[in-house]
Amino acid sequence: MRLTILGGGGFRVPLVYGALLTDRAEGRVTHVVLHDLDDRRLSAVTRVLAEQSAGVPDAPEVTATTDLDEALRGADFVFSAIRVGGLEGRANDERVALAEGVLGQETVGAGGIAYGLRTVPVAVDIAQRVARLAPDAWVINFTNPAGLVTEAMSRHLGDRVIGICDSPVGLGRRIARVLGVKNPGEAWIDYVGLNHLGWVRGLRVAGRDELPRLLADPDLLGSFEEGKLFGVDWLRSLGAIPNEYLHYYYFNREAVRAYQHAEKTRGAFLADQQAHFYQEVERSDASALEIWDRTRAEREATYMSENRETAGAGERDADDLSGGYEKVALALMRAIARDERTTLILNVRNQGTLSVLDSEAVIEVPCLVDANGAHPVAVAPLPDHATGLVCSVKAVEREVLAAAESGARATAVKAFALHPLVDSVNVARRLVEGYTGVHPGLAYLR
Repeated sequence: MRLTILGGGGFRVPLVYGALLTDRAEGRVTHVVLHDLDDRRLSAVTRVLAEQSAGVPDAPEVTATTDLDEALRGADFVFSAIRVGGLEGRANDERVALAEGVLGQETVGAGGIAYGLRTVPVAVDIAQRVARLAPDAWVINFTNPAGLVTEAMSRHLGDRVIGICDSPVGLGRRIARVLGVKNPGEAWIDYVGLNHLGWVRGLRVAGRDELPRLLADPDLLGSFEEGKLFGVDWLRSLGAIPNEYLHYYYFNREAVRAYQHAEKTRGAFLADQQAHFYQEVERSDASALEIWDRTRAEREATYMSENRETAGAGERDADDLSGGYEKVALALMRAIARDERTTLILNVRNQGTLSVLDSEAVIEVPCLVDANGAHPVAVAPLPDHATGLVCSVKAVEREVLAAAESGARATAVKAFALHPLVDSVNVARRLVEGYTGVHPGLAYLR
């Protein structure tokens, strides 16, 4: 089976390849094609993968190319993890937003809109090429903003594009761990929302919902990442455990202030860190894998550090430094390729699952996965406060898609102005001015 990874020179590609190395079953991935626009990045990552596979019998063959059409032809699965504009673009997203006093995070608020506006046209082109060159391929999208990009691609690929994210998986794992669930894989996680905008409303083990036990115990509730981040009282008020990205909504002023006072924004930090990684691999005879491992540990330990500092949450637990999206991707590919039926939290078309959204809207919910793809499971309605937020953000996503399709600058302004974390039409206009000034990829907005 052939897997093409778009963004194949990306820093997290070794996580995906490492997961593939653990798969020894029939029908596994035997050939990995890395595609990237940067030869230097491809060379560095290929070195890391070669060290990973050393001594592993029948390790998947790895080839690399900068030709997108060549990479797509013959693919059974396409894993999309591109970053349009690179990490420098992410740093600019943050800088422009913070200058206006609003959030510049890459998937939330102004930064997420800017990232979406320059990414959607590229993602649509990829989807159209897949439909033409590899019509039987399944696309697994990890490109952010994951829900928005998945919805853009679904207009050309239908249900053959599925978005993945490790946030809900990590959240469910942490809740199961603190509740003493011996096998978290056997727990049913009642999770509903959009990508980076969802809530765990229940965790059932052997038919019994264990979440009320967690909410009733302040010591347990305050002992893990989300309890520390949001605070015990707020979680008990919600009666649910929100995705960590909702901290940007519930504590927006504090988050913006922390980002404004940080020595470096997250994007700027990662841009410097990864530039150093690629330079070190290129110039050093040392183990590329060891350099990558060291860099990854630092990256994971500093994840959402401004939010944790604002909340007084301290450092991340060691158990939370292991990533996870690569495991979701592998489980998804196995389920489809071998009809190994499983349940995963995924980004898929709504199909009536949430009655407040239309059937084409991409949402993030538990799905039953088999050879025919991912099928969203029926869920109970969201409470009013969550429904309002989901509908508001989905409306913004639709304006982003409309702006990307039409190239209308006024529609882009509307997308910014309607977002709940952007509080002024005038700020929205200045954001569009700022972003078009630093991103060549937004020159299409007229």
